[in-house]
Amino acid sequence: MSNINNHQCRPDCGACCIAPSISSEIPGMKNGKVSGEKCIHLTNDFLCDIFGMPSRPLVCINFNFDPEICGKNQQEAMQIMKGLEPK
Repeated sequence: MSNINNHQCRPDCGACCIAPSISSEIPGMKNGKVSGEKCIHLTNDFLCDIFGMPSRPLVCINFNFDPEICGKNQQEAMQIMKGLEPK
């Protein structure tokens, strides 16, 4: 997978904050979140309100914004990311 340089989130997406499960602690979500659950830090305009803050979980910091994961739109991104979840 290729890394997108100077990436910017797709407007109105937020799939990476909804589709995957996160087992590590997220501020305000002590047990992380399950797949399909919206992170409490995802704003109404689908941005992360703790982006760039030291409290942001390492799993989020290390997320690789990549066309193969993010797809062409939110629906495709949700499908791809849910497909990566362990069965």
